[in-house]
Amino acid sequence: MTTYNHWFIRARLKTRQLLLLVALDEEANIHRAAQVLNITQPAASKMLKELEDVLEVQLFERLPRGMQPTWYGESMIRHARMVLTNLNQANDELTALKAGRFGQVGVGAITSPGLALLPPAMAIVKREQPSLRISLDIETSPVLVERLEQGKLDILVARVMAEHDKSNLRYEPLVEELVLAVARPGHPLAGMAGVTLRDVVSNGWIVPPAGSVLRHRFDLMFRAAGLAPPANVIETAALLFITRMLQQSDMVAVLAADVARYYASHGMVAILPLEMPCQMDAFGIITRTDRLPSPAAKVMMRALKAASLTLYGRKLEAD
Repeated sequence: MTTYNHWFIRARLKTRQLLLLVALDEEANIHRAAQVLNITQPAASKMLKELEDVLEVQLFERLPRGMQPTWYGESMIRHARMVLTNLNQANDELTALKAGRFGQVGVGAITSPGLALLPPAMAIVKREQPSLRISLDIETSPVLVERLEQGKLDILVARVMAEHDKSNLRYEPLVEELVLAVARPGHPLAGMAGVTLRDVVSNGWIVPPAGSVLRHRFDLMFRAAGLAPPANVIETAALLFITRMLQQSDMVAVLAADVARYYASHGMVAILPLEMPCQMDAFGIITRTDRLPSPAAKVMMRALKAASLTLYGRKLEAD
């Protein structure tokens, strides 16, 4: 017979206590937190004291204008949110299974694999499990990793940045992201042979926002060629604006290669014959090591790996 000796069993940790921690963090007031949970203030105070006694730490500072979590409190609140998210996801999975559906999975991707990898992967999933619900977020890597850590997403196709805590992340690299210069179809530079950075430095450019990795490498690319980076720039990552602006001007934009080829295939932009040695680091599949994947996440993962093999020639580890 298995003996369970987990600390939370010994501490008789209750779901209601986790809800109280989250409510206190959001309301910063024990009276309002008690109202949120539909209990009395004395009951909320007693519940918090019992939890602090069991943990042998102070979770909140009682201040004249409310309550503020201590370092211990912030740690417990973070884990309480994760536990409650997991419990909600368990209920969603059970509800879906009862209704004859296979469940749901949340996927996040940066733009390039969002255009190239996710459509064939999702087509595989939908052939195998038509009733599986998929939600997709297209965002920057920092935003996606934060949502993964919050339990809002299950799988990412993104980059792990230097500032990310990698202790709970599993990262399987896929491919480095090449960069291309694009302009409107019929742009004078599109028909030139052997275009160099010197030919385009005085052009108007649509570039990534300042502070982004690609913008930094874009500027370094010109400096390495002995040129000052272009001064006539618009800074944005909004693709709808970029494609529209290119169609109405002679500006040039820097885009990830997969994104550039997608728009070029639809006749919206022309890829310039310009070498762009400012490629991005590899992106890959990111999951959490501290949480078991749901059945739906496993189906999605298998599809991503199959599509990655076809698209990038990259064979990933089996589940």
